Amino acid sequence: MERKLSVNTLAVHAGARRDDAFGAINTPVYMTSNYRIPTDGTPVDWSGINSNIYQRNRNVNQMVLQDRLCALTGAEDGAVFASGVAALMSVFTTFLNSGDHAVISEVCYSATNLQFREFLPKKYGIQVTFVDITDAEAVRRAVRPNTKLIHAETPGNPTTGIADLDALARTAHEAGALLSVDATFAGPLCLRPLEHGTDLEIHSMTKYINGHGDSLGGCVLGRRELLTKIKEEAMVNYGGILSPFNAWLVARGLATAPLRMAQHCRAAQAVAEFLERSPAVRFIWYPGLASHPQHELAKRLMGGQYSGMISFDIKGDERVHQKFLDSLRLITHAVSLGDIESLIVYYDKNSDKLPHYPPVYREGFFRFSVGLEDPADLIADLQQALEASGALKA
Repeated sequence: MERKLSVNTLAVHAGARRDDAFGAINTPVYMTSNYRIPTDGTPVDWSGINSNIYQRNRNVNQMVLQDRLCALTGAEDGAVFASGVAALMSVFTTFLNSGDHAVISEVCYSATNLQFREFLPKKYGIQVTFVDITDAEAVRRAVRPNTKLIHAETPGNPTTGIADLDALARTAHEAGALLSVDATFAGPLCLRPLEHGTDLEIHSMTKYINGHGDSLGGCVLGRRELLTKIKEEAMVNYGGILSPFNAWLVARGLATAPLRMAQHCRAAQAVAEFLERSPAVRFIWYPGLASHPQHELAKRLMGGQYSGMISFDIKGDERVHQKFLDSLRLITHAVSLGDIESLIVYYDKNSDKLPHYPPVYREGFFRFSVGLEDPADLIADLQQALEASGALKA
């Protein structure tokens, strides 16, 4: 029996294409817009999804990345796109038609929220119900005879709420619908949605998969027949293909993902425990804390690795919050997440997103992406910023 390779080994070797021409160890960046078509009678797939014809349809670096992602997640097939939003829209527009109904996570990435509140209902006639995706019974009640898709984010962005994927999969499949899961907040190594009945696993590769803050990208992973449909409809015809150079960057980042995720998780756990103890903190949600509302579910789904995403708030008014941000030295005030360096962003109480979040969030909060720094250094930075802001006295 062939030995099954570990995640660490697959992250380095899966999908690699050797350079037969010059013997380069690393897969080259194939910067070509088209490919030579064989004249020796070799069958050609003119759709372009199974043959190298034109870069918009398929390119070698894209294939390397897709194969590596499939090896790490257990997916039969995958498709990679120029951004996470392009990956999401490929799923929504491929599997939803006018008159269809979708059940959507109320807590979700802002672009996903906009797609389902504005674009898909108004431009494409899709019916949409937003629900608390962490309430499996509420999801079941929201299903209609014309429901074709249940879409979950877990952990939710930005609240870190955890959905019961096994229960959602049962509900979707009993209704004849698909379950798609955006697992960007966890990354493919901390959560394995396909093992819990998910049909389509989606990531913004910009985040943990690439991990270095230097490339956009998105992916969809799942059963081959579903991915073939996505490739034939969305990837070939919508123009959202990932460029060879960006595919090469993401594949390079993915090679170190097991090592990076271990450190993200270790650092985030230590930082979360510090914040939970601090008298300056009003609330904190991190799936690795026993106080998290879905901690037991997170333990079952995530196997002890809870990613690097924390949401919390400190005591005090807006001036205290701004002073806290201004006082941080190592931690950068910026959007995005999953980078090697720690990033924090503040949602003030006037944000139009807050009404969709649990009540504890509605006074404002911080979303904190814990990077690869030593957790002791991050804790020291947080402590001095809390002291400077006056939150310890609030």
